[in-house]
Amino acid sequence: MFGFLNVYKPAGITSHDVVSCLRRVTKIKQIGHTGTLDPFAEGLLLVCIGKATRLIEYLDDDKAYTGVIQLGSATDTYDKEGKIIKTSDKMVTKTDIESALIHFTGEIEQLPPIYSAIKVNGKKLYQYAREGKEVKIEPRRVNISSLEILDFDEANRQVTLHIECSKGTYIRSIANDLGEKLGTYGHLIKLIRTKVGDFKVNDSIKLDELDTYGKVQSNLINPVQKIKFPEYKLTQDEKDKVSRGMPVNYTGDFLESSLVKLTFQNELAAIARTRQQQLKCEKVLV
Repeated sequence: MFGFLNVYKPAGITSHDVVSCLRRVTKIKQIGHTGTLDPFAEGLLLVCIGKATRLIEYLDDDKAYTGVIQLGSATDTYDKEGKIIKTSDKMVTKTDIESALIHFTGEIEQLPPIYSAIKVNGKKLYQYAREGKEVKIEPRRVNISSLEILDFDEANRQVTLHIECSKGTYIRSIANDLGEKLGTYGHLIKLIRTKVGDFKVNDSIKLDELDTYGKVQSNLINPVQKIKFPEYKLTQDEKDKVSRGMPVNYTGDFLESSLVKLTFQNELAAIARTRQQQLKCEKVLV
């Protein structure tokens, strides 16, 4: 068994809990995901089963979220799980928020939260935070392609945003930084991941519905459908060569040094790179 699984992670459990659950159900150890969701967050968790874990680097990894930000208070974790450390009575308007959001669109430098899994000197940031130690955090360059207001509850100072962004973007940091930009404070109180590449949350399966090996298998997504490289269909002889890591000669219009997915009977056999009219395997899956 190998393929992708579009799982809806509920709030209150970790991404690791989802993986552990699927390992128990399938008895397959080789299971991973393409990006952690915080425990309080929910939504799409893209899980890779078996050899599909080797394909993560070839997937589109831009993401989309719906996030609710509470203005007027900041927490040490930038979300509702932390301790409130600052408050403000300042009221803002929807126009104020729209003007501030302009500064968070496009390619920006973002400072990750101290409570995050990013490593500094081989140690995760949240470990320093729990020990009360200060550590220098370097800003990271991220791209936010879309940032729009879905709803604004002015009385309760809560704004709901739709965010489309690159891998590595912290929505918690957007909440914190937006609050500061508005001259008040902010922290994230709800987060739903709605998209990863071309996987969408509306197509996801609830974790509690994946309670047998058969149900996991029936909901697996064939990697051939989601790996967007040009396709080369192997003959039986060519498939046997690929299984031994041997190159395959081809004639066609593939660009030199481009990646190609090699398939056999609609199953992904390998990822190869074109070189001098040969398909040279980079990842063999058969």
